[in-house]
Formats: sequence, C-alpha cells, structure tokens
Amino acid sequence: MKIKERLFLKQLYWRTRPALVEKYLRGKKIHRTANCHSVDRRRVKVAAAQLEIKLFKNPVHYVEEMYRHVKKAAESGVQLVVFPEYNSYQLFGLIPGIESMAVKLDDTGGGVQSFGVIDLLLFIGNPFNILSYTTFSSLAREFGIYLMAGSFPTPIDGSVMNRSALFAPDGALVGVQDKVHLMPKEHKFKLTPGSKLHAFDTELGRLALPVCMDATYFETFRILEKKGTEIVLLPISDPASYNYWLALRGIWPRVQESMVYGVKSALVGDFLGQIHTGKAGIFAPLELTPDRDGVLAEAHHFDREALVIAELNLEALNELKKNHPYLGDGNQRFMKKYFPSVYYETT
Repeated sequence: MKIKERLFLKQLYWRTRPALVEKYLRGKKIHRTANCHSVDRRRVKVAAAQLEIKLFKNPVHYVEEMYRHVKKAAESGVQLVVFPEYNSYQLFGLIPGIESMAVKLDDTGGGVQSFGVIDLLLFIGNPFNILSYTTFSSLAREFGIYLMAGSFPTPIDGSVMNRSALFAPDGALVGVQDKVHLMPKEHKFKLTPGSKLHAFDTELGRLALPVCMDATYFETFRILEKKGTEIVLLPISDPASYNYWLALRGIWPRVQESMVYGVKSALVGDFLGQIHTGKAGIFAPLELTPDRDGVLAEAHHFDREALVIAELNLEALNELKKNHPYLGDGNQRFMKKYFPSVYYETT
C-alpha cells in the first residue's frame, strides 16, 4: 500500500471511529422506549424503511439520517425496524473524487466501473462497517428496539461478502447473514456468496435476514421455514427501473409458499449514475391480510423515502400453518437429496 493510501485509510478510520458516533448520539438525549418491555406475540409491531441514496461527505450526517428514521419508527411504537441492502452506499461520499469513478447508464447496465471494485471494497469496507455497526448498535440500545441494519460489503479473509446484521434492544449483535444468491453484477465485481442460511431466536419470534436476490428462489424461504422462522427480514437494493411484475418475483410469492411474515426494506435513488428502485412492504399469507391480498402495508412510491408499519400476529400464523396444504406441498426425498449439497443444509 502506498504512503498516500495508508494516510487516507488512517484518516478514514479516525473519521469513522465509534467515539464519534457515541458522542453525537449522546447529544440527542434519546428517550429509551418501552416498546420491547412486554412483547405480545399477537401484536408484534414492525417497520420497513425505504431510504433515498445520499452521498454524505461528513460521517455524522449518516448517523443523523439513520437516527431520524429510527426515531420516527420508535415513536410510533415499533419494536423492529428493517433497513435496506447496501446501507453504507451513502458513505462513499467520504471518498474524494468518487463521482469520477462512475459512468453513465446505458442500455446494458452501466454504473460504477467494474475494474478495481473489489479492491475498493476491501479498502473501505472495515472503516465503513465500524461506523455503520456502531450507529445501529447504539441506536438499538438507546431506543430499546430491534434494528436490522441492512446489509454491507464486508471484507472476510481477502474476500467480500454482502452481509446483513441484526441488533438487539441492548445493542448486542444478534447475528449476521451473508447473501447466498448474488446478482450478475456482484459476480462481476467478484463478491463471494454465502453458503448457509441462519435463523435467530429473539423476543419478537424467530427471525431470518436473507438479502435481496435470496428471495428470488423458493428454496431459501422453505429452508428458513423448516428452521422455525416466523418473520423474514429482507433488505433490497434493486439497480433497475421499477417494474411491478419483475418486483413480484421476490418476497410476496415466497411468503405465500412458505407461510411466514415478510418485511422488505428498499434503497432507492441514484448511486453514481445507477438508478435503484423498489417498494418497502410488509407481507403475510393471504389469510392473514384484511383484503386477502398478502399485503399488510406497502410504500406508495418506488423512488422516494418512506416508512411502512404493520402489526404481525405470530399466534395466528402458527395456527394457520398447522394444517395448511402449502407446507405439505413438497418432494421431501428430492429436498433431502439436493438441499444439503446446494445450501449445506438439512431439511
């Protein structure tokens, strides 16, 4: 590493140090909520955040942005907030001249130039994640609620994983999930896929946090349901123009097939010449929604900030699943033969 690069990295670690975040949030004099003090499994209140991409040149502005969304949700009585995929894109504004690394979109895709992307992510991943993790751990602790922070490019032994993270009301890291199914662009940028799906026990039920493209495949949600998952938290960041039918390939059908609740957050807007769209939403089996459409709440727009909130009845979900035909609609011999080798899982 050249001297100039070492000096910049040292400065970046200084600018993203935990003490900066903690001091800033102390100044907010946050009132800790009682949202998670007594959990009623018939009324678990969750929120999905839809964030607009903004490049921040000051790391405190990132902390303020996340604080603003968490505060709004917490004051609404929410016990869990789900944030989007690549929820550290905003910190790319800390890199001098980052805009010059972007190219205009064309008919085939475009976006950030593919050369050197993995090297850049390896270079900035750790300081960016220190800031992000400290922000969400602190916010979860100060407000006393669960926060699924979204996902972040995470350096691991010379490779980069797209990793989501869940924090508890005491600020502790509940668990992480590496994205199993990468998009073509992620393969092009040489990210490394995960190989195992996890579920985590919490006061709000058993939660899982797969990432974006993972919801395109039937098997991932079925595996998670077999692990006892009740609520799937899905962060997305879709680099494409919004298309309702294309978006439908994701969490909505997976919820119907696997009989779980689904909470989808979305990152939208222009990131270095590439447009991202999506609609945050909260989904349930048809039988558990007022209009029998599988939708409890959904953002009205696909290109601007939103916060959607709904209550989940976990007791009703488990009652529905007892004799539901969808959960028996599977070839067990086939799954036992192929799932372990494909996903390192047993069913």
